[in-house]
Amino acid sequence: MAHSVLDRNAALARSNTRPRDRIRRLVWKIAIATLLLMAVGSATRVMNAGLACPDWPLCYGQLVPTEQMNLQVFLEWFHRLDAAAIGLSAIALTALSWWDRRSLPGWLPWASTLALGAIVFQGLLGGLTVTELLRFDIVTAHLATALIFFTIVLVIGAVLLPYEGTGTVGKLPWVGLTSSIFVYLQSLLGGLVGSQWALHQCFGYQQLCSVMNAHLAGVVPPTLTTATLVVLAWRTPALHGTLRRLAKFSGFLLLLQIGLGIATFYLHLQVEPLTVAHQATGATLLGTLVVFTVLALRDRAATLASTP
Repeated sequence: MAHSVLDRNAALARSNTRPRDRIRRLVWKIAIATLLLMAVGSATRVMNAGLACPDWPLCYGQLVPTEQMNLQVFLEWFHRLDAAAIGLSAIALTALSWWDRRSLPGWLPWASTLALGAIVFQGLLGGLTVTELLRFDIVTAHLATALIFFTIVLVIGAVLLPYEGTGTVGKLPWVGLTSSIFVYLQSLLGGLVGSQWALHQCFGYQQLCSVMNAHLAGVVPPTLTTATLVVLAWRTPALHGTLRRLAKFSGFLLLLQIGLGIATFYLHLQVEPLTVAHQATGATLLGTLVVFTVLALRDRAATLASTP
């Protein structure tokens, strides 16, 4: 009798973890696709392909513009295709979250709905970038919303990860959060530089335009906070291995991002892969810091809950 009860409880526990595992796998796939979407969007801009498809949502009135296809048209078309796939995935995520809500954390359906709202708004901004002929404020808002959606998805994924902290995070969650905010704001400044072609308007160190100058000055806060995160993680010997690896990866991405930024500046955006890599690395750094912050907050919350 006791064995049958245990078997039923184990079976119930497995059935409750299946929806969670399914959601977690879907969320991480969406996160990877979103990172790809932003990289392709960057390539579309630096290759002057933002208006390669003159209409929206179709391209030359077709789902696949085979006759007009070239590199620029392909970039813009593939960017839309990836965005559509992410949108459908976000719909599936929301539907699954509500369908299995009894087996999932109560916040998850609402968070999924928030992500769906963000990607719908992102799609509308994508359409406006074409119909408004790449207006810089709409292009920047398009990037800002993409990064917000990316962040929401990563927060969901990080909360659903199996993780047990060591209770040694200290102030690391707040350093990670601060660094994430600074990297996000710096990414938006970078988006403004690109959407206004600010670098091409700046002729020398003494004649930098305000947008480019703000982007250069904006390097300091995320650099200092991310470096602080790396140092604090290194000086915390009992820190969870996952947090330690994320901190090290953040430091590597920071150095890579600075190097790519310097190369992009001196080459005046003439090497498109460098520019794309610069923006993609910035998004990856933001995502790494977001995951670090969520796991560190989970670590801290578990420690506070266990403290009598």
